Amino acid sequence: MNTLALILQTQGGQPGGMANYSGIIMIVLLFVVFYFFMIRPQSKRQKEIRNFRAAMKVGDKVITSGGIYGRIKEISDDTILLEVDENVRIRVDKNSVFATAADTQQK
Repeated sequence: MNTLALILQTQGGQPGGMANYSGIIMIVLLFVVFYFFMIRPQSKRQKEIRNFRAAMKVGDKVITSGGIYGRIKEISDDTILLEVDENVRIRVDKNSVFATAADTQQK
């Protein structure tokens, strides 16, 4: 049976006009709480990461998702060439870079 129908049936025996809608109001409030505490902050964080990746430039110090620190030497559409040490360069996917090295240093 449908969950909404079950909620309405259990609330149907209560007197008063607003009592019939208390289950629906609780469900709506639950969705509002989920939106403001889970969905909205996550989408905001994804937007910040997308803007960071678009603003990367040659010479920036970055950290990959695997924990590799390096300096950007070349940027293409989907990949980045990182110099991790003198004459040691690796090519990584642009989506694997998530922070600048300056962001992780504590003051």
